[in-house]
Amino acid sequence: MLPNANPATNWVEYLKTVDTPTLSNAIETLRVRTPCAGFAPRQIACLFPQFGRMVGYAVTAQVETMTAAAAEERKVFMSLFEEVMNSPKPAVVAFQEIGPHADFAAHCGEIMATIFQRLGAVGLVSDCAVRDIPEVRALHFHYFARGAVASHANFHIVRVGVPIQVKGLGIRPGDLLHGDENGLLVVPKEGLEKLPAAVEGVRSKERALMEFVRGPAFTFEGLRERMLK
Repeated sequence: MLPNANPATNWVEYLKTVDTPTLSNAIETLRVRTPCAGFAPRQIACLFPQFGRMVGYAVTAQVETMTAAAAEERKVFMSLFEEVMNSPKPAVVAFQEIGPHADFAAHCGEIMATIFQRLGAVGLVSDCAVRDIPEVRALHFHYFARGAVASHANFHIVRVGVPIQVKGLGIRPGDLLHGDENGLLVVPKEGLEKLPAAVEGVRSKERALMEFVRGPAFTFEGLRERMLK
């Protein structure tokens, strides 16, 4: 835990000190969800791993990009921007594509990323693509997405502030998201106060094992004893 930290007010800063695999392993020890839940599959890639860890509170929306099923509605855009503005900070915008052609869908570019950032967001999660990669990289705004495409097509926001699915990862408004070059996960609210101790337990156990494996006392029998006890 951070020295003299109050977990109730410093979770974001604390979680920035933990990588996603360690955090995932620590969450497993809390037994608040199955080990097969709570994280995004490999299709959701960290496009800017050099930025380090992204931590923030989810602002969710369902969008549709590749049909003319609905006209663009500026009021719905403004409702999304308002949700970002009113969200706990830092915010992370998370989009689910509900249209039929996800491989063609671009969910964010330089303009939207800049607006989101000015309203207090640090990144965006998408189950489709994004664009304006150099410009958004220059903003130091996180992208977690499937890649990039050139056109925004017929992008429109369908609804804001609803539970979504991002390639099977359920995200609810206000969920605490954590991501780095290893992947993206939702930090569970249940047992959160026990998380720092669980993280330290994982680190301590792994540190002891790696010191043995790398050290001069390593033997197969010693490994067997450690792994089976």
